[in-house]
Amino acid sequence: MDKSLSLVHVKLLAFDLLSLAQAPTDPPAFSRDRFSLSRAEVLGIVVSRELKPGRFLKFAVDDGTGCVPCILWLNHTTSPYFARQRPQGVRLIADVANDQASLVKLGSVARVRGRITSYRGTVQITASSVAVERDPNAEVLHWLDCLKLARRVYGRPGS
Repeated sequence: MDKSLSLVHVKLLAFDLLSLAQAPTDPPAFSRDRFSLSRAEVLGIVVSRELKPGRFLKFAVDDGTGCVPCILWLNHTTSPYFARQRPQGVRLIADVANDQASLVKLGSVARVRGRITSYRGTVQITASSVAVERDPNAEVLHWLDCLKLARRVYGRPGS
């Protein structure tokens, strides 16, 4: 029986995210065991950063199990997707995205939440939220949460 966790930002380790099964639909659908996933949360050290001002910030987050490619779009004011929305709302979204992009620095610990997407066959996160963690225990706590959820929720047979 297929179950959906598509409305939840599922906490995953990079290894788990990068090994999700991908259905060849448009847009691609992702699953883990018998669960459908569309959103995820990862946490790790920013190990690469490529900024195209006014367009996007591409960066990778390494949690020790792998590197998750992430993209934060910065083209809200020029994108046709936002053309029909209120200009004040679009400006607010653009300002928040630019503020988040300025926080992403090499070596910082970042918590990334967003949609699971695919680019050129590689799983990535299209970020909706990026926060820099200041708590030195954040990575360990994220690992423990991921392991606990994998055992109790995602991996339970017959649930």
